[in-house]
Amino acid sequence: MQTVLSLNNVSKSYGSIQALKNVSFEVPEGAVFGLLGPNGSGKTTMLSIILDILKADTGSFEWFGKPGSPETRKKIGSLLETPNFYHYLSAVDNLKITQAINGRGNNESIDQALGQVKLLERKKNKFSSFSLGMKQRLAIGAALLGNPDVLLFDEPTNGLDPVGIAEIRELIKELSKQGKPLLWLVIC
Repeated sequence: MQTVLSLNNVSKSYGSIQALKNVSFEVPEGAVFGLLGPNGSGKTTMLSIILDILKADTGSFEWFGKPGSPETRKKIGSLLETPNFYHYLSAVDNLKITQAINGRGNNESIDQALGQVKLLERKKNKFSSFSLGMKQRLAIGAALLGNPDVLLFDEPTNGLDPVGIAEIRELIKELSKQGKPLLWLVIC
């Protein structure tokens, strides 16, 4: 079985605060891998490092046996903390912008992603009209654009009511059945 992601002694500090200290692990192909920890434990910092948003102080990581690169990044769909979309644009228009930025997918993949997150009927509605759960589902839809090889979700149920949490967990179960490696960061 191929290793999709490997971290080797990754450390990161912000001044005197050590966010990560020698973090090492591997995520095998087809795994649903969760990281649990309280607020401030370094989960989002680690995710930002493996997405090339932040640089580690020490250590390294590899995707599919290779160092991170812009080409490798196109194989990864991600949701980082709070969804960021234009409130005055529709779901489909927001996903067109996301698609232009990440370089994955086409108009057909936008409808496919909206269908997967059960927002296809609302695709022309403005983002501002969406409930918090719908906003989270749209963010997951953005991660699904272009059928990436790996999905990374940073606290996808954060701030949701019990029904919204159940919806997102069910969606994650459905995605994992497709065999995609999925890294899920959770507050506890």
